[in-house]
Order: sequence, then C-alpha cells, then structure tokens
Amino acid sequence: MFRGFGHFRKRGLRPLILTILRRAPKNGMEIMDEIENMTQGWWRPSPGSVYPMLDEMVKDDLVKKGEDGKYELTAKTRNEDEWPFGSHFAGPRSVDDMLGEISGYVSYFEDLSKTDKSKIESYSDKIRTLTDRLSALIK
Repeated sequence: MFRGFGHFRKRGLRPLILTILRRAPKNGMEIMDEIENMTQGWWRPSPGSVYPMLDEMVKDDLVKKGEDGKYELTAKTRNEDEWPFGSHFAGPRSVDDMLGEISGYVSYFEDLSKTDKSKIESYSDKIRTLTDRLSALIK
C-alpha cells in the first residue's frame, strides 16, 4: 500500500503551488489543472486541498489574491533568497518529516516496480548506491 502517500501529497502541495505561481498568476482551478499536467495525470489535488492551502498561504503572506480571483506571489515571497528551499516554503522540517518523504518515494518506486519493472530497471545502480549509503548510516 502507498504508506506515506497522503503525507507526501500534503507536504508537496505548497511548494508546487509556489512553483506554479512563480511562473504566472493563476486561480485555484488553473493551479489544479497545472498540477495534473505536471504529474502527467498521476495526481489532481481536490478543491478541498487547494483552496484551504491557498487561504493559508494568503494568511502567511506568501501569496495574494487579486481582484480577478487569481493568486500571485507576494513581494516577500518573490524576494526570498533561499527560494525554493527556504524553511517555510518547501521540504521537510525534521528528520521524521524527511523520512516520511523518503518513504513516500520508496512506496512509489515499489508500485512502479510491481506495475512496470522496466521503468525502474535502468536505475538499479543508483538505487543500490542510495541503499548502501542509507544502510551505512545505521551501522
């Protein structure tokens, strides 16, 4: 089962929205369309995820909503030196969060391996290297 997938989607929505709005202002529906296109149909977030996230981002002064209903980055967000890796924008904030994200990716690779092993076979050396590096951390 896709353990950790919900966590991945929740954590991944905010940076995706910021990335999309960095290109051009968009309304909520356009953001959902763009995410669906970016993920090649793999994921289309629901309005119940996107609009509350946008409201939260407005409250955090990361985005603003225009008169036309389109959201855009605030000056504060556009000028963020560490974009897109600033601590309040994207990515995990703790080791537990990082392990949760890694788990989400591993779940994806497991599913990919089960459904079409050919899509992952060419990456076996990279996967083995990562496995060895992670294993060395707990020895």
